[in-house]
Amino acid sequence: MRRSVDWVDGEVHVVDQRALPGEYRIARLGTVEEVVAAIRTLTVRGAPAIGAAGALAVALSARAHGADLAAVRAEAEHIAAARPTAVNLAWAVRRVLARLPDGPAAVLAEALALLDEDERVDREMSARAADEVRALCGPGPVRVLTHCNTGRFATVGWGTALGTVRELARRGELDSVLAGETRPLLQGARLTAWELAEAGIPHRICVDSAGPGALAAGAVDCVLVGADRITALGDVANKIGTYPLALAAARAGVPFVVVAPESTVDESLTDPAAIVLEERDPAEVTTFAGVPVAPSGTAAYNPAFDVTPRDLVTAIVTERRTLRPALGFGVPAVAAQLYGRGWLDGTAGNLSVRLDGDRAVVTASGRSKGALTAADLITVDVTTGDALDAGARPSAETSIHAALYRAVPGCGAVVHAHPPAATTAATLLAGAGTVVFDDFEIVKGFGPRPAGPFTVPVLTNHAEVPRIAADLAARLTPDAVPAALIDRHGATTWGPDLETARNRMECLEMLCALQLRTGGDRS
Repeated sequence: MRRSVDWVDGEVHVVDQRALPGEYRIARLGTVEEVVAAIRTLTVRGAPAIGAAGALAVALSARAHGADLAAVRAEAEHIAAARPTAVNLAWAVRRVLARLPDGPAAVLAEALALLDEDERVDREMSARAADEVRALCGPGPVRVLTHCNTGRFATVGWGTALGTVRELARRGELDSVLAGETRPLLQGARLTAWELAEAGIPHRICVDSAGPGALAAGAVDCVLVGADRITALGDVANKIGTYPLALAAARAGVPFVVVAPESTVDESLTDPAAIVLEERDPAEVTTFAGVPVAPSGTAAYNPAFDVTPRDLVTAIVTERRTLRPALGFGVPAVAAQLYGRGWLDGTAGNLSVRLDGDRAVVTASGRSKGALTAADLITVDVTTGDALDAGARPSAETSIHAALYRAVPGCGAVVHAHPPAATTAATLLAGAGTVVFDDFEIVKGFGPRPAGPFTVPVLTNHAEVPRIAADLAARLTPDAVPAALIDRHGATTWGPDLETARNRMECLEMLCALQLRTGGDRS
């Protein structure tokens, strides 16, 4: 597959996306100004593609100016500002500019390495995203709705969200694609449909306003989109029209998945309102193929992008990790509540939520629970407790969470905390094996129970956490109370969802406080 952005004989070659679908032609760009113009006029577009073009433009500048490093740096700023919303452009320019002291050849070598990396990264994330779609949607061919163009024209040569579509098709797991036309410049109709036809993938296009209706009608199994900038908390800036699709997907209960490289995640940005949303020429709206479609003098609102809030995003898949902003919206909030009560001091404690099948997300090791974000959630395999995100280190107590997910049908969330009364009771009862609460009204907070004593296990605090997990698993019975104490350590509760698990932790803490205050000895 030919690259959409490349370096050929000292020039930057890009597919001229304005000419498609009528003509496939290459634009040959020999100067910095020609590359900047190509980026601004959408000759080349797509966040990774303009990042690659920008990197090669810096190489052109370094060749042209030689030892005049100040001139190269000035042109690099000019390149980075060509389009303000996509963070990849500035990221790529900064990356290759760092090699400037080593000479023009080093700058070019870094730019070419970036191109190679883009293709490798795209294929890696496409495979990861296809796995994610399969897990979210279950068995059977998937019907995908996508927006704008996120394929090989938007990258160096493979694609992000559309690369995932290619991977699903390769695996025989794709039914068809519904592509929004993407007004006003029709990237979906002109580019995405061209790529899907080239790949022999079944597809239809629709007007953008038909997408939410298709979701409501049950005609879509998953929404797959790319991104131009992602905040550290998981808010997503993408092509205008993405936000309405996310709203409709949330209402319909359909997964909304973003596929983008790590270079699109702006870790310095937490406030989505700080994202500069490019506004383009009103003529893009008031004319169509050069023909006026509105009365002369009509004003137009023409933002190129919108921002989808993180609580509407099911997953963000990069080459390295899978972020879950919607879940991350809930887990950090609960963690902050418990942290505020003094139950998760320092970096103590951990929370998890089951995703599907054999996967769960658990809080990362060594993080303050008062300041968690979606980036602090690690995907793990509950059959082993091992992290599925490359390089990630989940909480030390992950084996306890995994044991509960394996052993308790319907377990959807686990909370492990160190509330003072529960921790004190666990310490006083060390070696007792159990504690019995049989006459406090708050036991109703654990749900309907069989008649008889309300018994909670008191586990030995082994240095090897898997031993604690094994002890707990051995004590679980079909009618077991969904709570456990760990001597000189803390408490663990679980339930079908995070809210229930948290409520049960509150009830357990109150039970222990009452037991301590009334002097009861029910071990």
